[in-house]
Amino acid sequence: MLKSFTRNYEDNSTEAGFQFTFYCDVCSDGYKSSFIESETYKKKGLLRGVGQGASILGSLVGGRAHNLGYGADRASNVLGERFDGRSPEWQKEHETAFEHAQNEAKQHFHRCPSCNKYVCDSCWNEDEGLCVSCAPRQEVFVAKARADAMKRNIEDAGKTATVWQGEIESKTTICPVCGKPAGTGKFCNNCGASMDLRECPKCGTKNALTVKFCNNCGANLSEAAAPAAVPGKCPACGEQNPPGTKFCGSCGTKI
Repeated sequence: MLKSFTRNYEDNSTEAGFQFTFYCDVCSDGYKSSFIESETYKKKGLLRGVGQGASILGSLVGGRAHNLGYGADRASNVLGERFDGRSPEWQKEHETAFEHAQNEAKQHFHRCPSCNKYVCDSCWNEDEGLCVSCAPRQEVFVAKARADAMKRNIEDAGKTATVWQGEIESKTTICPVCGKPAGTGKFCNNCGASMDLRECPKCGTKNALTVKFCNNCGANLSEAAAPAAVPGKCPACGEQNPPGTKFCGSCGTKI
């Protein structure tokens, strides 16, 4: 059974040759070892190209290619099935190549004495001799703390911020004349009818024009006396016209 210096690795070997990827236990970036041709495969005269496009030289790779992350037991079972049927010579080459790959990859990893994880150079705090999970770099931790504090300050300020300064009041939303949405103005957007609130004659509370009973005291608003007509004032738009005018000069409504 192959025993790696880290449990987090992937075997990329094929019948044509051997290659392995070892991953950082923190960020999952990896290092792929140099490709080693199989001598037994070459003797068969079957080698076409170098390992079916495999990299000849070792290289750093970003992220976990297949998200395998073998543990010791799982690696034994999965790889055993994958390479089942290979010749004893190939199996011996495989083990030897794995040892070479580990020696090559170890130069790119550090073992944290605190958590025992194997990490890449980017995840190693060289000043403290620990991985960044156990000992974050000071400048990075300070920057993160400042960013977290900024977000909290913004959220706290947002809770107390006044973002609307309108008045909380009743408004007629449906025109009692045309039955369509009246808009937010004093007159209906569709027919021009006045949207002034109706005042309760009993308690003085203002109610929407469509309300039949006062929202405050329950008085019957339909029994309220109609307001005295103002000479020359248009009943639709409220425009004040000269005395004797028969039709409103603003909207054309009969006075």
